[in-house]
Amino acid sequence: MTAAVFFGCAFIAFGPALALYVVTIATEPLRIIFLIVGAFFWLVSLLLSSLVWFMARTITDNKDESIQKYLLIFGVLISVLIQEMFRFAYYKILKKANEGLKIVNPDEPPPSMRLLAYVSGLGFGIMSGVFSFVNTLSDSLGPGTVGIHGDSPQFFLNSAFMTLVIILLHMFWGIVFFDGCEKKNWYTLLVVLLTHLLVSALTFISPHYAISLVSAYVIMVLMGVWAFSVAGGSCRSLKMCLLCQDRDFLLFNPRST
Repeated sequence: MTAAVFFGCAFIAFGPALALYVVTIATEPLRIIFLIVGAFFWLVSLLLSSLVWFMARTITDNKDESIQKYLLIFGVLISVLIQEMFRFAYYKILKKANEGLKIVNPDEPPPSMRLLAYVSGLGFGIMSGVFSFVNTLSDSLGPGTVGIHGDSPQFFLNSAFMTLVIILLHMFWGIVFFDGCEKKNWYTLLVVLLTHLLVSALTFISPHYAISLVSAYVIMVLMGVWAFSVAGGSCRSLKMCLLCQDRDFLLFNPRST
């Protein structure tokens, strides 16, 4: 039973991201590089936010439960801010790299910024999902029984679905964020930051999983529609995608250059 829970939750959390990687990224070496660099940027942002939280906890040196709760909230706030700062830094680097590719190889068009936004966002999401869920996933192999002390017996399943929404949201945030940077619509960056904070804050209302999961998925759908729109999507392209006639509208859409 523990093996079934382990593989089931693993495929729920990482199955869609793995499918996207295999279908749209794995065959292109340049995309793989950008994905790995995006994941590395997220790792560096995690390291920096961990250092800030550790210093804050060391300075306060207070065992009071309420103080520890506020420190945890502070840590989440700082982590989200640093992640979005690194997303912006990665956008700047990709912008420079794209200009360099045009100079080095003028005969071949460089990847569009919307393609790079998708790849980098997926890199952010995969690494975020791995770090947030890998320990929980390992615990699902046992020993122990979830819910024996009155907790929710669906803990692993709920965690898997929350990890999935975080991965997909990072991908959508990346597309919308890069589009905002390209068009200099700074309110777009603010919306990405606020929704990121909101989704992170939803994890504090556990074990009320129905509220947190439903809210997170509503935000994911809204951000997905927004990302689809700014990536050049339309009802026609969606229909072609669902009919497997044009699965790569984001990657080869002429409006995405």
